[in-house]
Amino acid sequence: MTSQINKSEIKKAIIGNLRDYAAIIFGLMLYAVGFTAFILPHKIVIGGLSGVGTLVYFATNGLISVAVTQYACNLLLLAFAFKLVGKTFVTRTIIGATVISFFIGIFENFFMGLGHPLIQDVTMSAVLGAILCGMGVGTVFIHNGSSGGTDIVAAMVSKLSNVSIGRTMIVTDMLIVTCSFFLPFEGTLQERLEAKVPLIVYGWVVTFIIAYCTDMIINTNRQATQFVIFSSRWKEIADCINNEAHRGVTVMDGMGWYSKSEVKILWVWCRKIESVTIFRIVKTIDPDAFITQGNVNGVYGKGFDTMKVKIKKKKADAAYMEHQAK
Repeated sequence: MTSQINKSEIKKAIIGNLRDYAAIIFGLMLYAVGFTAFILPHKIVIGGLSGVGTLVYFATNGLISVAVTQYACNLLLLAFAFKLVGKTFVTRTIIGATVISFFIGIFENFFMGLGHPLIQDVTMSAVLGAILCGMGVGTVFIHNGSSGGTDIVAAMVSKLSNVSIGRTMIVTDMLIVTCSFFLPFEGTLQERLEAKVPLIVYGWVVTFIIAYCTDMIINTNRQATQFVIFSSRWKEIADCINNEAHRGVTVMDGMGWYSKSEVKILWVWCRKIESVTIFRIVKTIDPDAFITQGNVNGVYGKGFDTMKVKIKKKKADAAYMEHQAK
């Protein structure tokens, strides 16, 4: 019996890992398409190592591919970061960096080989590219992947100082975008300003849109709904939610101060897409039930997300000993 359970758990773990890797590859491909098809053709420099690769690409008139520069910089940063961020982070990042450089290399040759942008309007092209890039990065993050880039710099800085990862990434990305001002340009200083400043602004806007879309994807994936239900038929509602919605219910004692009578309060957490099912169950059993609904950014535990927080070994051992003592 135990061996059957172990085989079942191993099978689920393998399927889960395969799904994660498939989603990570799709996310990286989405990023590569958004960047090479809609951002690079307009000579917009964005944040991250894609931006560094863009600087080198246009500085060498296309002789050095964005993918080559990006991959080389990733390996160089990981070599410096190895002792600080650990073997697991480095291994995972090398895989992501290899895949994204591969996709960028393929799509760069195709889309830049066309000789013209797919969408002529710079604003529309930049926004569309940023959305695709943000969706790609968000998909990679929610499946525990990493494409390297300024993530490595941020991880190193966070290990050495109290500066937040988000602040480090913003400052680094903005500096990379600003460096596009110094790309080769034939003309006077005024002409350079007129040509470069709008592209720098586009680069900043694209970088922030990517960050915003990434957060949206991550938060949407974690978003859940919390219900608080008051009903005299609470037993039937709780049983029905257990059996039909397959969600747990917590029953708490309360008192209605207006009526001075004791009441039972049902607490239910579910995915956002399951909210309609909960409402339908409650309305069918007790149309007069009192319900409150609230959005929850993250629910962790059985049936929901897993807490992916690393605990230092000493703290983990102390917590285990304390738990054993109890």
